[in-house]
Amino acid sequence: MKQYDLELLKIGKVYPGGNVAVEAFDLQVEPGEFISFVGPSGCGKTTTLRMIAGLEDITSGKLLIRGKDYTHVPAERRPTATIFQNYAIFPHMTVRENIGFGLDVRGIGTEEKRRRVGAIIDKLHLGDVADAKETSLSGGQKQRLALARGLVTEPDMLLLDEPLGALDANLRKSIQEELKLLQRSLNITFVFVTHAQSEALSMGDRVVVMNAGRVEQISAPFELYTRPKSPFVARFIGRNSLFSGTLAGAGNDRAVVETPFGPLQGTPAFQASEAKSGSDAMVVVPSEYVEIDGAGSRAADTSFDTIDGVVGSIDRVGQLAYPTVALDDGRSLRLETYADKIAGRGVEPGGRVTLRWRPARATVVLDQQPSA
Repeated sequence: MKQYDLELLKIGKVYPGGNVAVEAFDLQVEPGEFISFVGPSGCGKTTTLRMIAGLEDITSGKLLIRGKDYTHVPAERRPTATIFQNYAIFPHMTVRENIGFGLDVRGIGTEEKRRRVGAIIDKLHLGDVADAKETSLSGGQKQRLALARGLVTEPDMLLLDEPLGALDANLRKSIQEELKLLQRSLNITFVFVTHAQSEALSMGDRVVVMNAGRVEQISAPFELYTRPKSPFVARFIGRNSLFSGTLAGAGNDRAVVETPFGPLQGTPAFQASEAKSGSDAMVVVPSEYVEIDGAGSRAADTSFDTIDGVVGSIDRVGQLAYPTVALDDGRSLRLETYADKIAGRGVEPGGRVTLRWRPARATVVLDQQPSA
């Protein structure tokens, strides 16, 4: 039987009073995998992390670490280490003493402690500040100290709860890259909670999207971005163009949705046998796959789906352009593209344009929620 580093078997958390924080969460994590959790505030991602850490009781289900049942094992007896956004560095201790504190608590001998602390200081490039205290550390050094303190105990799994939230944008990006490289070199499982979808997508081998205590989708980043499986994911991840309508028909690799703009097609995110014609459905097109041309500037091409509209404005940020297009149904779409892709194509404020994309790039999801 295959052994995973972490298995969540329909775990749930219900607080006193009946408030359901997490419901029937299933997840299997491979050894050495980097898993990102993302979702809006209150979705249950941090509660799930705390249940893995043993900091929250599990109401239902089972939690296994490397095949052993840790469902009701206290935090101090779990082979995990947790890093929070508030690093909780002891200000009266040096970097070296902060790192070694957890080993003192575990009763690790002096020589072994010295070896482990020295090794992790070298690994995380903290040698120059090893004898400094918190007040003289930069934001990046504090982050590395928090990581060192967690990793020095040699956990089977590192749990990170929004650990980069306190950093400025440039430092945050730098630490993201360091963290990913560190995880690869250590080859241990990381479970990473963040509210920033760009962070989740860039760092995770797989991404778990949560909403209202439930898992909406677990996928590799590219699949999650280009093939959402629910209306929530379609709205939450990326910058998608959404077109609602009713399902006209579906096969294994193509579904057709009747919309106010006529029939639009895409790859179904559901089993064709599970859907009935007439069901509410949504065509989801990632903004990057939408081409914009001045109306009539290209010959008709039946291999594309098309929609017409009028450009309201075009915002530019560096090489990126963000045209806002008013559609014939009264809605506006804000698209993201490269400025040079629309240059010379008659795409100007007040001008009529055609939006077009290949149906294979679109995804059709069944819409169980009110349209946006």
